[in-house]
Amino acid sequence: MFQRLPDAGGERVSFTIDGRPAEALSGDSVAAALIANGVGACRTTPVSGAPRGPYCMMGVCFDCLVTIDGTGNQQGCQIRVRPGMRIETQNGKREIDR
Repeated sequence: MFQRLPDAGGERVSFTIDGRPAEALSGDSVAAALIANGVGACRTTPVSGAPRGPYCMMGVCFDCLVTIDGTGNQQGCQIRVRPGMRIETQNGKREIDR
């Protein structure tokens, strides 16, 4: 569904997804970085456990919620990836202390 443009360039940014090393381009949103690294689902719903992934890429649908550097329920499409960022997928309900 989503694809990086062939002429996309930029500085490489290193970060982690669920503890695994990953790379993105400077300026990528967290949601775009997840897609570029093959992560299709960044959360599961609290009730049914259905997988959800980035959809609208503009902050309307809230399907791209992730935990970033220990803070949960962050909209991945609204935050740019930074070097060293720790991104975690969310499973079910948000934990109270995140």
